[in-house]
Amino acid sequence: MVKQSSKESLHRRNTETEVFDDGTNTFFWRAHTLTVLFILTCALVYVTLLEETPQDTAYNTKRGIVASILVFLCFGVTQAKDGPFTRPHPAYWRFWLCVTVVYELFLIFILFQTVHDGRQFMKYIDPNLGVPLPERDYGGNCLIYDPGNTTDPFHNIWDKMDGFVPAHFLGWYIKTLMIRDWWMCMIISVMFEFLEYSLEHQLPNFSECWWDHWIMDVLVCNGLGIYCGMKTLAWLSMKPYQWQGLWNIPTYKGKIKRIAFQFTPYSWVKFEWRPASSLRRWLAVLGIIFMFLLAELNTFYLKFVLWMPPEHYLVLLRLVFFVNVGGVAMREIYDFMDDPKFHKKLGQQAWLAAAITVTEFLIVVKYDPNTLMLPIPFFVMQCWFLGIFLILIWTVWRFFIRAAARFLTNTDQWQHISPVLANLHCFLFSFGLSLKFYCWCINLCIKWHPFIWRGF
Repeated sequence: MVKQSSKESLHRRNTETEVFDDGTNTFFWRAHTLTVLFILTCALVYVTLLEETPQDTAYNTKRGIVASILVFLCFGVTQAKDGPFTRPHPAYWRFWLCVTVVYELFLIFILFQTVHDGRQFMKYIDPNLGVPLPERDYGGNCLIYDPGNTTDPFHNIWDKMDGFVPAHFLGWYIKTLMIRDWWMCMIISVMFEFLEYSLEHQLPNFSECWWDHWIMDVLVCNGLGIYCGMKTLAWLSMKPYQWQGLWNIPTYKGKIKRIAFQFTPYSWVKFEWRPASSLRRWLAVLGIIFMFLLAELNTFYLKFVLWMPPEHYLVLLRLVFFVNVGGVAMREIYDFMDDPKFHKKLGQQAWLAAAITVTEFLIVVKYDPNTLMLPIPFFVMQCWFLGIFLILIWTVWRFFIRAAARFLTNTDQWQHISPVLANLHCFLFSFGLSLKFYCWCINLCIKWHPFIWRGF
């Protein structure tokens, strides 16, 4: 018990709350492996001996696949490795881990089909799928107040107020609970709007009015979701966590309150990403932002290449899936970054989430390469080159020039030169190399990819 408690205290060293747990081992927390095995065996015996097998090959194939998935889920819920979360129950998170494996295997299967077969395979899930759908253009008339429409001059605003408005708010509220950092959330929110500007020539529904991008999305929906998420984080970090066994609580009100708080975290760990503290953490944060943006883009491109309408339940189920998987993945990534000696390898949910994001993108690349190869406008490419160049310059300055300047100012041959001159010398030398590298990249693009420039 002492060894276990010391491990938990080390595991939650960044928590801002005190956790009091009476350690009551109730029926609720047992694995129930034999019970699950008995119920599963009874179900299989019933199907084998008592149920008449239908003479429908397609139906039997679907039912066999679903039964195989359910058996795997039963195994995983009882036998899989626990993750960092324990509330509302460890079996809940083991279930989503197994769902992650099933979803990744499904994506791999879709990836190995031809484009036609992959799209027609979706008909086995829903007969209404497998039909090309027109994309909705959110641009068009961007007047906030339309004087030409005397009946409803604000009709453009009401036209944009669809089901995606509350979805934006709720999505960013949950993402804030995952990332637990205001700056990272705002950077991802703003960067995705820039991505929509950059890729609106590929997907028509990326075309939105300026006030739809920056007022409705960034300020109202995303901003309000991030604000509410940060307030929730503050409450979770300050509240005391007193976990008492349900049967040890004398009053019914206390029992009901204890059941409700079962769906809150066991304890709360504040994420301190500190991206500028080291090159490893800086590259890790850049990778997290990149994967978040790629997963967001996959939402739009997947429904585009697989011909799924935005309101289809599969799109919603994918979002629900990432809501339950993303929080665990982010916690495992943070633990891996913050304490690599204790967490020697990346967590299983984070590994699967990254594999799913990459596989989804590969499906998009295979199913519709023509859309992805549409030439990017020249001014957009200039902006992205400039942004990447500035990030590269800042990275070199922060993690190489400053270190080199400190080293040079501490050596004997530089003792007579002021630290300001040493910093200036290192900066000019590195800036010259970076500018030369930038020009070399531009010349390489012109030489080896002339078709890109012809498209401009």
